[in-house]
Amino acid sequence: GRVEVYHNGQWGTVCDDYWTINDGRVVCRSLGYGSVVSVHQAAHYGQGSGPIWLDDVHCSGNEATLFSCQFTHTHNCGHSEDASVVCS
Repeated sequence: GRVEVYHNGQWGTVCDDYWTINDGRVVCRSLGYGSVVSVHQAAHYGQGSGPIWLDDVHCSGNEATLFSCQFTHTHNCGHSEDASVVCS
């Protein structure tokens, strides 16, 4: 589904710039699911609303959460670029 994160008391989305399978691994593990099956870009599961909290996410795949990965808070994205992931 669409990846959303809770930050500063508000849910928001993650931009799909540089979104990779390693980023998906971190999302699946942090949610207590098995391995990542696939990652998707371009609001594959529909556009979110509210803030876009993360952009240019770069995970090695071993981090505990997306906030442990390298990322930027500033973005050049719209919700048509919301990232998503499928976990097993």
